Amino acid sequence: MKEKGMNGVRTRDIVLGVAGIALIGGIGYGGYSFYQLSKEYDQTREALEAASGALEVERQTNAQLSESLSAEQARNADFENQIGSISSTVGKLDKLQNTDPQVLAKYSKVYFLSDTYIPRDLVTLASSSGFEASRTYKLTQDAAVQLEDMFQAAENDDITLKVASAYRSFNEQGGLKSTYRVTYGKGANAFSADQGYSEHQLGTTVDITTPAIGGGFVGFDGSEAFTWLNKNAWKYGFVLSYPKGNTYYVFEPWHWRFVGTTLAEELHSQNIHFYEMDQRKLNQYLIDYPN
Repeated sequence: MKEKGMNGVRTRDIVLGVAGIALIGGIGYGGYSFYQLSKEYDQTREALEAASGALEVERQTNAQLSESLSAEQARNADFENQIGSISSTVGKLDKLQNTDPQVLAKYSKVYFLSDTYIPRDLVTLASSSGFEASRTYKLTQDAAVQLEDMFQAAENDDITLKVASAYRSFNEQGGLKSTYRVTYGKGANAFSADQGYSEHQLGTTVDITTPAIGGGFVGFDGSEAFTWLNKNAWKYGFVLSYPKGNTYYVFEPWHWRFVGTTLAEELHSQNIHFYEMDQRKLNQYLIDYPN
């Protein structure tokens, strides 16, 4: 009985020992597993922090690259603007070089055209534009194109305009003035320019009449043709050189000069005449001529 009791004690001790060993082993394994997990967590956290740092560096690098790109694009845009400005300036200078500087000069008793001056691009007007079909009338190309358009516009409004006189050479003007002097003496100076001072030598000026008054000039200021020109001529670049009250010649309602559409519009909007504008101001419109 005693031996049997002792065996039971040993069995219990063995079981308890085995259980203790198992418990200690479990605790050890759990501790080791926790250690490994902690180690992996720390490694993962460090890796995440490293990756986050790399991403931040990459973000800053991208931001710097974006700023550099924007700055470069701005420099390129500025450079393109400079090139455009230079090209525009070169174009304007080239245009000015090919524009006759005389076309906007005041040639009525102010500036003098030499006997050798002949407009570069004189063309013959259509015979239908002249009052006398047998005569040849010439203007510069730019003035001629606008004149033909103006005459057609007037015809569309049932107004017939005809050219009585257009380009005159230095010698032709001299001969005309001599004829007037024979008839009118010094009085010719009130309505006829000396040679070298006539706008007609520029090839941009016409004397306009209408069959409604017989093709002359007497009574032209009271004609429908003159009323139409006063209202519409500026649209085609033509202006009245010698209005009432001018200080150069008598009132000449038939005498119209082509100055380009831009300048003509400006004169019209300001309600002033060509000879009332300062010559330096007039010269600024050479860049736009014949527009």
